[in-house]
Amino acid sequence: MSYPAPAPARLDLSQLGEPVYLGSVQHLYAVPDHPAYIVCETTPAGSVFDVGSIFSIAGNDLNRAIFRHAMYTRLTQPGTWTRVQSALLKEDKLGTTWRDQLMDGPLQTMLETGAHTHHVGMLDGETGDVATSGMPTTPSCYNVVRRFPVMKPPQRNVMGNFVFDYAQFHQSNTYVVPLEYIVRFGVTSGSSILRKYEALSEKERRAFEQELGLTSPMQAWQMLDRPIYDLTSKYEPEDRAVSKQEALLMSGLSSQHFTDTIKMALLGAWAVRDLLDEIGLQLWDLKWEFAVDQEELLFVDTIDADSFRATSTVSVDETNLIIHYNKQAMRDYYRLVCADWYAGINAAKAEAQKLGTPFKQVLKEGQAAGTYPITPEVDASFLDLQARKTALIKSHVLGEKDADAIRAGLVETGLAEAEFYRSRGLLADLLKLNGI
Repeated sequence: MSYPAPAPARLDLSQLGEPVYLGSVQHLYAVPDHPAYIVCETTPAGSVFDVGSIFSIAGNDLNRAIFRHAMYTRLTQPGTWTRVQSALLKEDKLGTTWRDQLMDGPLQTMLETGAHTHHVGMLDGETGDVATSGMPTTPSCYNVVRRFPVMKPPQRNVMGNFVFDYAQFHQSNTYVVPLEYIVRFGVTSGSSILRKYEALSEKERRAFEQELGLTSPMQAWQMLDRPIYDLTSKYEPEDRAVSKQEALLMSGLSSQHFTDTIKMALLGAWAVRDLLDEIGLQLWDLKWEFAVDQEELLFVDTIDADSFRATSTVSVDETNLIIHYNKQAMRDYYRLVCADWYAGINAAKAEAQKLGTPFKQVLKEGQAAGTYPITPEVDASFLDLQARKTALIKSHVLGEKDADAIRAGLVETGLAEAEFYRSRGLLADLLKLNGI
């Protein structure tokens, strides 16, 4: 592993200047005199359906930054992986062969030294000191991370068909792997993988089940005997599901390193589940990203409610209703409350794929021309409910309340969300989507 220059121990936020990157949910700043590092500022903005920042949740900037710092700190601690190992050994349904394969390799290293990550620490909002372990006295929205090259594959025209060229990844030793790794402990009703499955023929479904390692037909709100994973493109205009074979070729990694990233994604999912289990949240899926540096693999990018799907169950009108404590709640809001706009989004994506034009460009031009509905404002009371959810999770991470009190608060907020839909005549649609 090629170690960069020492990370900054203290930073003056007033000296950061303008962001070098303005993202949909975070801004990135160069660090004066420390070119090997980046400061990440989380924002309260939210993004769904690859549209960009279209809503804002009060306090979510700090809440997300805190979760990220806490989780990445956990990943570097051998004790985290000791708990993961214990959880794996207790899971009888995993199958001995599959479990042995998962426990061989990266886990053995992480049990001794913890995982490698790009995360350095969080800036104290008052002093500017970088807390590398534990929370700073004044938590902030600023985390310091190691900087890795981000390479975007150029789009090529091959006899009228558009493809992405990943040759540069095979010529580099240090970079962010151009894939998102999605780990699924179960299948939710809003899962993209379920929509894909339902569109297949019976023969195609059997092949898909075999590829994912399923032991029975896929259905909504199904917890799996063992987690599955699927892979999508990261640096194309919109996420695209890819096969394992294509993902290996896109990654630029050796087959061994590619296998290790898959194992790390699965093991990291158990580490997050361990944290959420304590407050009664059930983890369904999450996504990871990785970087490679010579022979070392590192967890990178964000880990927060934008990158995992966790739920609890509440009883509404004699039906068990799944409540989402992540941005799936926002996806469902747009689908149910803003159905015309959601249909326009899907139409714009189809048009962009046909034209070989970036989706956001097609959408923007179509909205200006009146082809697609303009992006709606989210009801303030609904956004307040989402703010309450993330604030409760933050309280758990900080140890501000005991787990039982936080669990009760999460359930109370979930019931209030059901009443929001009832007041708008949409509870039946919500129960159809998330009822079990």
